[in-house]
Amino acid sequence: MKKVLKISLFIGLGAALIAVLVYFKKANSTSVEEFKTSKPFYTSINTKTVATGKLNPEEEVELKPQIAGIIDKIMVEEGDLVQKGDLIATIRVVPNEQSLVGANSQINSAKLSYDNAKTLYDRNKILFEKGVISKQDFENSQLSLNQANETYRQAQNNYQIIKKGSLSGGGSANTSITAQISGTVLEIPVREGDQVIESNSFNAGTTVATIADMSKMIFEGKVDEAEVGKISEGKDIKVVLGAINDKDFPAKLTFVAPKGVEENGAVQFTIKADVTVEPSTKIRAGYSANAEIGLDAKEKVLVIKESLLQFDRFTEKPFVEVKTGEGTFEKRDVTTGLSDGINVEITEGVKENDEIKVWNKASKDDNDDENK
Repeated sequence: MKKVLKISLFIGLGAALIAVLVYFKKANSTSVEEFKTSKPFYTSINTKTVATGKLNPEEEVELKPQIAGIIDKIMVEEGDLVQKGDLIATIRVVPNEQSLVGANSQINSAKLSYDNAKTLYDRNKILFEKGVISKQDFENSQLSLNQANETYRQAQNNYQIIKKGSLSGGGSANTSITAQISGTVLEIPVREGDQVIESNSFNAGTTVATIADMSKMIFEGKVDEAEVGKISEGKDIKVVLGAINDKDFPAKLTFVAPKGVEENGAVQFTIKADVTVEPSTKIRAGYSANAEIGLDAKEKVLVIKESLLQFDRFTEKPFVEVKTGEGTFEKRDVTTGLSDGINVEITEGVKENDEIKVWNKASKDDNDDENK
């Protein structure tokens, strides 16, 4: 029994000794952490900016009545294609009593002026034929008669327009709203029976319909002040519409605002571009759009993945870690050029065959040692 106990004790001590030796061996051993590497390569690099905006028709017309009244009939619907001169809506005139009284008073006043001018003319004609007055006096009375007659006629026409909306025998031009351009009816903000007012010098009037030529579209957006100096009118750009499966359309810059506007702490400049739209493509006014504008480009330059760059914690200058042996790397300062957000141009610091450590945030202690 004692012999068995001794054997068990020796076995236990041996196992404990082996465990201790294994522990100290692991504690004193230095593991070599492996990193992936990436090589610089030659490629073309382009920098661009994206302007967010909208796509709108180049020509858009709001149709407004020439006289106040009530919408009697609307002949079209939103989305209809119309030709210039097509009838859009008709207006039924509701005479304003005060306006009618004023117009009638103007007729009476004009009639009195005409009668007086006619009497003076008839008298001067007799006197001129007898040689009592000069030719100049006679011609002056004739001119006064003509002016009085025109004023009287205008007063009568004005009364007729206020009462009926048009002149007798003149059709219904003032009560008919017709298309001023060929295009698509974008909006009809009124309904039959709605009251409308005419457009004049004192008020904008009621918009009965909006028509636009959808074959000629413009992009309008904004760019930041840091980039506006790199673009100019005439530059070719690309407009992308998310509403049509990110379809892109060629466009040309036609306007860059000479003055910026501060928005959310940044100065923005308005830009406009003519967009080429295929006839088969269905475009709607007001689509959100992004304009991709190239700023700079270089061909066949040495680049690395931008994610390989590290920055010194003190100087904030960029550097990479270049492989010097198995599991060893050295810090190498680099000079960068153009960047497209994925690749960055390297003008100094590394060569094409250098192997650059793929930086791993998890190896923080290793990076700290390299930065020292």
